[in-house]
Amino acid sequence: MDIQPMKFSEAADLSPEILKAVEKMGFSEMTPVQQQTLPLMMEGRDVIAIAPTGTGKTCAFGIPMLEYVNLQDSRVQELVLAPTRELSLQITDELQALARFIPGVRIACLYGDQPIAKQINQLKKNPQIVVATPGRLLDHMNRGNIRLNAVHTMVLDEADEMLNMGFVKDVTRIIEATPNDRELVLFSATTNQDVMTIAWKYQNEPVEVRIEATKENRPQITQYVIETTREQKYENLLYLLDSDAYQRVMVFINTKDMTQRICKRLKDAGYPADCLHGDMRQSARNEVMSKFRKGKFQILLATDVAARGIDVDDVEAVINYDLPNENEYYLHRIGRTGRAKRHGVAFTLLTYTESVRFDEILKYIMAKPIPLKFDDMGILVDENQTPFFENM
Repeated sequence: MDIQPMKFSEAADLSPEILKAVEKMGFSEMTPVQQQTLPLMMEGRDVIAIAPTGTGKTCAFGIPMLEYVNLQDSRVQELVLAPTRELSLQITDELQALARFIPGVRIACLYGDQPIAKQINQLKKNPQIVVATPGRLLDHMNRGNIRLNAVHTMVLDEADEMLNMGFVKDVTRIIEATPNDRELVLFSATTNQDVMTIAWKYQNEPVEVRIEATKENRPQITQYVIETTREQKYENLLYLLDSDAYQRVMVFINTKDMTQRICKRLKDAGYPADCLHGDMRQSARNEVMSKFRKGKFQILLATDVAARGIDVDDVEAVINYDLPNENEYYLHRIGRTGRAKRHGVAFTLLTYTESVRFDEILKYIMAKPIPLKFDDMGILVDENQTPFFENM
């Protein structure tokens, strides 16, 4: 049975402060994951929410957290774990926007590659809400900087990705430092054995919310695959960039060295480009992302690790310069475009040696990209030999 859309103003038990903040953020109608998760969390139920990326998950758990929080209590009451620094910062920004009209809410964000002294100062201000990556949170716990004995609600965001990255033991230790009767909520794009083990071991009669990708919430992305060779990939990339069809582009490359090398070549050739990779300092990564959001440059090159948690609504095209090593990464990559009900495109530059690997990805995503190739004149054409950019 289809669930009829509901406005935030129609939801029971939402405070005027939250409704005002949601309106200020430009939201009026709940997404399916918000509509199903909000009432469960408001009841204090444990939840496993399986939902596609870009469906409003932060508001789904952030609103109940802010409704729960006791402003007179200086202890940590609400905890969000996220797999990456970028996602932690993104969640913190959204929680702060939701808390805009609730004076006295203090939110701390703890992640690696930031001076620990700066985070200790945040913790000395007694935040009621903490957003953190597992490794850095454990570091603070071991130093005695934070206690989790008063946590009321704990959320694992992108639980599948976090556990896939090897944080199972860290996450387990953190959960076991919280009270047994706390509310535990898992948000995940997919289910895997580690997610189900955490749910079985630590959740109390969890309710599963499963949001299938539909025409309404599935990003509108047209996928293309271009036959090429390793030697021709860079020239093919230039061809796509020179088409002037896309003003904001993300290019995914598997290694940081290649990302830096291609970024330098593009910059030296006059292209408005910059890059993100795992070895960059957090301040430098923040600066790159800020400039990209503001349109200071149009082409962002990134590795998969660096790109996790990037949330930019108006990326027009994604180019897979390399094929990702994990099936899920392909979905995360192309999901950078086609957001906010805009249409996006994704190109994969595919060599012969990558074709078997690509077949595995296609089985996983249950989709078939449109094939393109370069003709003898060096023009990109479809199966009917029609120039691809002719009618754009």
